[in-house]
Amino acid sequence: MEQFQTFWASMPDLQDAAVHLLVTLLILVIGWMVSNGLGRLVRRLADHSPRIDPTIIPILRSVTVWSVRTVVLLAVLARLGVQTASLVAMLGASALAIGLALQGTLQNFAAGIMLLLLRPVRAGEFVSVEGKGMGTVDEIGLFMTRLVQIDGIHLLLPNSLVWGNPIVNYSRNPTRRLDMMVGVRHDDDLEAALAVLRDLVDRHADVLKDPAPEVMVMEYRESTIMLNIRLWTLSDKYWDVRFDLQRQAPQALRDAGLRSPIPLREVRTIDQAAPAPRAAANGD
Repeated sequence: MEQFQTFWASMPDLQDAAVHLLVTLLILVIGWMVSNGLGRLVRRLADHSPRIDPTIIPILRSVTVWSVRTVVLLAVLARLGVQTASLVAMLGASALAIGLALQGTLQNFAAGIMLLLLRPVRAGEFVSVEGKGMGTVDEIGLFMTRLVQIDGIHLLLPNSLVWGNPIVNYSRNPTRRLDMMVGVRHDDDLEAALAVLRDLVDRHADVLKDPAPEVMVMEYRESTIMLNIRLWTLSDKYWDVRFDLQRQAPQALRDAGLRSPIPLREVRTIDQAAPAPRAAANGD
């Protein structure tokens, strides 16, 4: 130990280098911890702010974290004696080369920026990307959009596919129109069927009064008259109302004495008398 202390005291340059390296490591570790802390702080503040769309929270966190980390890395390199100006120029040239090689990735990045700016979809909305999939938007990242399908499976789509295809948003409007077909027989009382269905819709708690619900004759088929129930309900109640009416409408018609329509065929039998035998030639 005495020999090591004597050696250490005789090497002032080594002492300075060790202290310099220790400070550099502290800057790196503390900067990394600060970036993670700021990222969590940004997410927490954004979660509690009603003015910030939940869709952009992951992007805000990523931008905050990597902005701080970039500054920390430049500070570490500067303490190590690296010329940051030349490094930035080299990084710019490298970024250009990488960008040319990763055009598809940059296309996804640009599409993600457009999705965040124009916001055709938002977190929590149920959407359909035609030809690609449908589900509830869970997160829009810089490169990928995550949907949760109705069966609970996560679907990851590149942002370029989401931005480059028609998007059907089922949740953006607060209300939705529901159209449901119900059949009655030709020989049943049509006016009674209309009255039963109107009463059923009017008594339903989740059917909106404005616009007023309608029940109308839609079309005639071989053995059935098709009635259309048209109503408006809240978007988050749409499927509950649909399943409820599909269960109640046939039962209400049966309770009113109307029969369920079934395919009918009319068969007629024609009885033709057998032709008389011809008389034998020459009276035979």
